[in-house]
Amino acid sequence: MRITFIGGGNMATALISGLARAGDISKTVRVADPAEAVRDRLGASFGIECHADAATAVEDADMVVLAVKPQVMPAVLASLAGRVPANALVVSVAAGIRIAAITGALGVAAVIRAMPNTPALLGAGVTGTFASDACTDAQREAAANLLAAAGATVEVKEEALIDVVTAVSGSGPAYFFLLTEALREAGESLGLDPEAANTLATHTAHGAGVMTLEGGADVAELRRRVTSPGGTTQAALETLGAGGFSALVADAVRAATRRGRELSGEGDAS
Repeated sequence: MRITFIGGGNMATALISGLARAGDISKTVRVADPAEAVRDRLGASFGIECHADAATAVEDADMVVLAVKPQVMPAVLASLAGRVPANALVVSVAAGIRIAAITGALGVAAVIRAMPNTPALLGAGVTGTFASDACTDAQREAAANLLAAAGATVEVKEEALIDVVTAVSGSGPAYFFLLTEALREAGESLGLDPEAANTLATHTAHGAGVMTLEGGADVAELRRRVTSPGGTTQAALETLGAGGFSALVADAVRAATRRGRELSGEGDAS
């Protein structure tokens, strides 16, 4: 399968790295990016064909991966109009760009929207996907194989749910970073030196994440196991509950979902 990446940034690099780990990609992968430094880096790292012009890079492509920022997507789509092979699969990782906009601009029917998150750069992410009805099983499988380099994948059945994916997992790492930051600052305020507070907070975040995936139990059960009646954890959790922690998280996810729909031009669909 011939794959062309439009955009050679961090996410494209992560996915290309995954493909390279599976075998030689020098004859099957192309990249288009206007930045010469990006083209030089990718060409040197992976031995792949690099283009300054996106339109020439998509010739004969079986899959086109749109890995550019949402604000430049309209210009990119305009530059590719009539150039992408009609039977190609288009995979878009740009937030807020609807399938209808892509199919309308490019004249292709098989489109998959994918929303990875930043841990994908370490192969530890999760990607939500939605496929148009025109996508074949083989195309879905090809996209899943590509995205496996970024981590786990979850397919949703309605395109509107991609906005919820964005709010939960796309924006989600920032929520955990904020909590880790708050724990670090709380430790410092109670007398820990900055290095100790940072080590305790960040390693606790890492360990909790590992236990969440590998602990063999639902997160609610894991929480119960670490919460002794009348103990320190219970005191902390009761304080969080009294402050409306769960409701605040739900409000935050709703706000992110709403903003995603506003950015796509759908307004408040919540």
